[in-house]
Amino acid sequence: MKGLEKNLPFKFYISFEKLFLHYEELLQSDNPMLVEKAVKILEIAKEYPALKEGFDDISLLEEYKVPIDAILRDLFNSSLSNNEIKIATSGMQEVMLYSTDRFDAIIENAGQGFQPEIRNMLEVDKFIFGCCAILKSFYNVKIDFGRPMYYDIPDANGIMRHYRIATNGDFMQIEPTEKAVKITDKDISILLDNFNDIEIWKKYFPVGSYIAKGFVISNMFDVTLDNAISELKTNLLALDKSSKLFLTNFHEIFKSMFNVPDIKIGFTIFDEDEHNFRSLPSDGVSSLIMRSDCGDGKCETLLCEDAYDALINKNKYFAISDVAAKLNKNPGTMPYQALNEKGIQSAVIAPISNHGKLLGLLEVASPRPLELNSINANKLDDVIPYLVVTILRSKNEEKNRIEAIIQQECTSIHDSVFWKFEKEARRFLNEVSVGRKTNFNEIVFDDVYPLYGQIDIKESSVARNDSTKKDLLIQLNLLNKVFDQVSKEESLPIYDEIKYRIKSFINDIRDEYKNNSEQIILDFLQEEINPVLEHLRKVSRNLRDLVNNYFDSLNEGDIIYKYRKDYDESVNEINKAMAAIIDEKQQEAQKMFPHYFERYKTDGVEHTMYIGSSISKNKQFSTLYLNNLRLWQLQVMCDMENEFYRLQPNLAYKMKAASLILVHNTTLSIRFRLDEHKFDVDGTYNARYEIIKKRLDKSLIYGTKERVTQEGKIAIVYASPKDEQEYLRYIKLLQVQKYISDDIEMLELESLQGVSGLKAIRVQVLYTSKEHLNQYFTLDELPELKAVSSIK
Repeated sequence: MKGLEKNLPFKFYISFEKLFLHYEELLQSDNPMLVEKAVKILEIAKEYPALKEGFDDISLLEEYKVPIDAILRDLFNSSLSNNEIKIATSGMQEVMLYSTDRFDAIIENAGQGFQPEIRNMLEVDKFIFGCCAILKSFYNVKIDFGRPMYYDIPDANGIMRHYRIATNGDFMQIEPTEKAVKITDKDISILLDNFNDIEIWKKYFPVGSYIAKGFVISNMFDVTLDNAISELKTNLLALDKSSKLFLTNFHEIFKSMFNVPDIKIGFTIFDEDEHNFRSLPSDGVSSLIMRSDCGDGKCETLLCEDAYDALINKNKYFAISDVAAKLNKNPGTMPYQALNEKGIQSAVIAPISNHGKLLGLLEVASPRPLELNSINANKLDDVIPYLVVTILRSKNEEKNRIEAIIQQECTSIHDSVFWKFEKEARRFLNEVSVGRKTNFNEIVFDDVYPLYGQIDIKESSVARNDSTKKDLLIQLNLLNKVFDQVSKEESLPIYDEIKYRIKSFINDIRDEYKNNSEQIILDFLQEEINPVLEHLRKVSRNLRDLVNNYFDSLNEGDIIYKYRKDYDESVNEINKAMAAIIDEKQQEAQKMFPHYFERYKTDGVEHTMYIGSSISKNKQFSTLYLNNLRLWQLQVMCDMENEFYRLQPNLAYKMKAASLILVHNTTLSIRFRLDEHKFDVDGTYNARYEIIKKRLDKSLIYGTKERVTQEGKIAIVYASPKDEQEYLRYIKLLQVQKYISDDIEMLELESLQGVSGLKAIRVQVLYTSKEHLNQYFTLDELPELKAVSSIK
């Protein structure tokens, strides 16, 4: 025997007792027809007493089918059966007792074996809601436990339809059994405060401790459109618009809204400044009206006159119920041509605008004519406002992302000091919000220790000049050959004068290349030679071919850019690698203690760090962290030296490097310059530190012409004996760790712009070789570089 027992506080019985009581009351009616009907129903009750007493054996439903139909028929108006969606069921809607024709058709279209289930109604929810029903009806507790219930049922086209259920429980009655627990006011308070604790509810309402007799009438209403709008709102406001889930939901929602199973959705962004359209940068929702060959996306190109007037001028929907027909009448016209090429035969294009300002176009399309038109276009009225909010939000997010990128790439505020900028910005906003006049105060960090280091490309200006000289000589020699041939074709004295000047430039830069030589020659080529060459193109075919061959041999900008390109690309490759090393290792250093860090790419990479209690927001500063950062810096400089020479064999232009570290033994203050968007040392005395930084790599060893910086070595410049002892300790450790060799030089430096007493420790870096694992070499010994003739 299959019954209705569930893991619920109720034991369910199908019963029509309350309906029979209603008919007993009708026996007193003055309406003879009602009395006659009541007599017939009550005769059924006498003949089938189980229908009044109740039963839980659902196998009896077949036996009682005829009398049940007769009893319930008056509750279901037969003339509305094809329109109303209505059912009579057992208490929790597990068993169907009666239904309208429309409901039966809906279930049949859903597919064989489909059983509707209430959306998001778990067994736990059913149990607690059942308990709430007992509290309300049996204990008279004023409790509102109802919430909307829905069936989600697919139609014949596979489109999910949504039906809201309105339940009538007038024909149900609840009675306690001997298992029922008596509930006190205190118990009720406990239950009301613990809605989600199922164990507490089971304690006071044991399974099957109450009997629920009767049946339920449910009316259903198709709320697919309302549900689609609600889901669209939720998706637009909550989900990440780049996610696949969002795009899938987006299409499903519009399927339900327009009842088109293979609907297409597109979106085209309107750029007000350029007065043109562009497609969304998304794989899921792209423009339907734009073709891949549409060019600049100008509005006049993508839209016909009628579409332009409706969408741009009037901000109204533009519906195309039959694309093919429009295209036949206006061949090649847009947007019909683009839509037709994408298999679209009917479409609605809706402007998304805010206060008359066009933001973009929403495109809804179908592969069949007439399915989309100006009538069902009005369904979009309810969703457009949410699209407007979302697009405005997206524009703001895009703007914020752009500003963040600009800040990161152009005017970056380091994470370690961002908290102070944020604090000042919050103060500024608070002042402004109450109407006070205020300025954004400058950000200052006092008592911080500076650390400075650089890995510099040695003789970079010489290398640059050398590469430029080679390129200019190649181009001048090409021109010399051109005018040799020109003189043979057309013998004019002016060509001899031009040849003389070209040869003079060749001799000048061979003998002595000056800083302004490049600009002088480029001006000569651009202002004097190129106009002559343009004339020669028109003189004869031979000269035209000769001039064309010359220009074909040049790079962009009509110059030879070979050796300069090799140099520039080599410098860029080195700087990129050096920056990557220190940026990566800097993240580890920040975890040791927060400090300000900045680096610059020039001909090499230099970096500055500031550490102190004023920079750290929460962590207590100790000079131990300063010492740690100094040791870390020296290790990283050795790593950068290794990477620099590891790159050399693969570079087009071979280079040399020299590294240095500046040790400053007192604190200083740094101030953020709002006009320059960067930190600078504060005060006249502290400015001496900046002067030393800029001049240091050119400083000489006392009594000599030798620079303190040297290839394959790191120079550690300092002034205090205490700093000397500190770095000698670090050097001993790094010697053990095979970062540097035993070759150490203690040096005294020449005075530097009034700054005297500077000293240096110069250490020799040890390098590793890919070919000789676990071996260490000085630069002269490094196997990879022995074959590189330009590095000695």
